[in-house]
Amino acid sequence: MRSIREIRLFLGISLLLTLGHQQIHAEESSFHANFDDLSGWKNDSSPKSPPSYSLSKGILRMSTRAETRDRVKIRTTRRFGIGRYTWRVFIPSMGKGDQSSVGAFLYRNDRHEVDFEIGYGKESLREKLKAGPNDLVCYCTSQGNPFSSDQILIKAEAWYKLAIDIAHRKDGKYLISWFVNGKQVKQLQTAFGDEITFTAHCSVENLKFIGDHIPHQENYGLFDSFHFSPPTK
Repeated sequence: MRSIREIRLFLGISLLLTLGHQQIHAEESSFHANFDDLSGWKNDSSPKSPPSYSLSKGILRMSTRAETRDRVKIRTTRRFGIGRYTWRVFIPSMGKGDQSSVGAFLYRNDRHEVDFEIGYGKESLREKLKAGPNDLVCYCTSQGNPFSSDQILIKAEAWYKLAIDIAHRKDGKYLISWFVNGKQVKQLQTAFGDEITFTAHCSVENLKFIGDHIPHQENYGLFDSFHFSPPTK
């Protein structure tokens, strides 16, 4: 006959296995936000930034102030792994030379971050890319393991469907692909796999790398949906 200690140990292990299964199941389930409300999201703005975002008729509007280093962000309360992440985002005209970015990205830590960052861009890069007056620079970046960044041009004053697809390579590591309006614009083999899961973010941030001077005007972005879809089995 089992002792009380053995029974408690057995029940404890069973509970841990059950919770682990539920957590895995949760991360594999889909998630959809149409921004009628912010269920499943939380404020992730920098401490000195006001949470300058609002909802209206299913649209999330995020903005940063002129002459500041505002970093306005929200993130999901859940983490996700392999699957496809899709944001629908309106990119307006942005201040000429302003260091301001509309972002749609995945984050675990500073070495495991996968980004779309869209802004005016430094003049030297715009010249290299042959940017026209209505063009903005879209950065497709992995912040580490390995670091990799590519830039393409997109038009201002337009809606975009931005997607990041994470799949397994044969060795189990992540293969990450970036898509703009259904067209693949970048693919990267990473040095990490299922040990890394991500929160998904929407942001407008005044970041130094993406322009030539501190923003001289308010800049904003609009989001009308986010969707995570796990791979089909």
